[in-house]
Amino acid sequence: MDTDRGEPIPLSALQHYAFCPRQCALIHLDRIWEENLYTLRGKRLHERSDQPEAVLRDGVRLEYALPLWSEQYGLIGKADVVEFDDHDRPYPVEYKSGRKKHRLADRVQLAGQTLCLEEMLDCTIEEGAIFYHRSRRREVVSIDAALREETVRIIAAVRDLFSGETLPPPCGDARCRLCSLQDECLPTLWDLIVEAG
Repeated sequence: MDTDRGEPIPLSALQHYAFCPRQCALIHLDRIWEENLYTLRGKRLHERSDQPEAVLRDGVRLEYALPLWSEQYGLIGKADVVEFDDHDRPYPVEYKSGRKKHRLADRVQLAGQTLCLEEMLDCTIEEGAIFYHRSRRREVVSIDAALREETVRIIAAVRDLFSGETLPPPCGDARCRLCSLQDECLPTLWDLIVEAG
């Protein structure tokens, strides 16, 4: 992948884009951020995982806030937690504040972390997990060919978005109710403009 076209893409942008391209643009291009109940829950949950620390628990080394990057894909960010077994095999774990929901956006973010870890550590990672704090459950995620392809597609789409000048339209569906940027995005106004046009 050609990474000479701009700055590295934050791993969080992959999750934002997979959730809603307009949200991604508002956050990463226009630098707009607003809090709501969901973002505040996430912020609180990440207070621990955002502090770099290594902990040994039951023979597993936990690395919190591990910096990640990929030259090949032009990515940068950090993992909430990477677990290393007694053979130093990495297992990425992404923390989410809600309950288990099988959301593609969360899986893409985890897959982006996996691509970085594989490049950094010269290894292959077949699975990781998303830990949903509210339900206290892990969703084991297979980092299979389909998820990898979708993640690479989204990396390219984010790179195109970042190099362009057009704000994508709002998704205009149930995702809008969950979004902290609803007042900045104005999906209802967009619908009126489209209807009038």
